[in-house]
Amino acid sequence: MLSKKASDIAVLDLRKISSAADFFVVCSADSDTQVKAIADAIQDGTEAKGERPWHSEGYQARSWIVVDYVDVVAHVFHREARVFYNLERLWRDAPREDLNEAGELIKTAAPKKEAASKTRKPAVKRKKTASRTSPQ
Repeated sequence: MLSKKASDIAVLDLRKISSAADFFVVCSADSDTQVKAIADAIQDGTEAKGERPWHSEGYQARSWIVVDYVDVVAHVFHREARVFYNLERLWRDAPREDLNEAGELIKTAAPKKEAASKTRKPAVKRKKTASRTSPQ
């Protein structure tokens, strides 16, 4: 991933919020060629250590390639696709660690809680009324 100049690398810890995977590793690329090169580097690196992906997809479109190792799922996005799909927003409750292009931790972000919408109507208080019986 790093050897192919992946950028905006984020690791989402899903262990406490989902059984889909333990971690998502998300990164960006500037071209469809780079998306493929990063995904290939991930697979080459893990295969050298004896690990093979359980599943991968997206190699034809090359805007978002997923390499699934069951516990860890790598998402390699073309920069525009990452903005469009906004995967991090979908998993915003997950603790997140961001890495720089050298693989060094640059910040740890707590899960973000979205503020209640300002256009939301306040709850209406109902007055207590005498109980009604249904007509027979």
